[in-house]
Amino acid sequence: MSNEKEITKKMTKQSLPQSVRIAVKSSQAKKGEDIVVLRLSEISSFTDFFIIINGNSGRHNIAIYENIEQELKKLKIKPLSIEGKENAEWILMDYGNFVVHIFSKKAREYYSLEKLWGDAPKISY
Repeated sequence: MSNEKEITKKMTKQSLPQSVRIAVKSSQAKKGEDIVVLRLSEISSFTDFFIIINGNSGRHNIAIYENIEQELKKLKIKPLSIEGKENAEWILMDYGNFVVHIFSKKAREYYSLEKLWGDAPKISY
């Protein structure tokens, strides 16, 4: 247990993987709101990080998604899958070791991923 607490203490914005930092920075560049990074590596087997963001409209969510994809593509990092672009209420970008969730405010409140994964160490932006 003490080792787990040490790992939690060490999670800082600078200690996040470069790809996660770039995704966050790319969402900030498009005015993504209430950005949160959850580290799931100790409590999940399917991914290491969730990045949770919300925008003000479907168009805003798409702009955030497009910028994240474009900036990561410059580093030759491509998503395994992208879902939800059609209605843009919840766009999910799966990069394997991290997953980006871009929500409308209403969908974010409804699905409440921060509560669902409440045990995960968290960094807010």
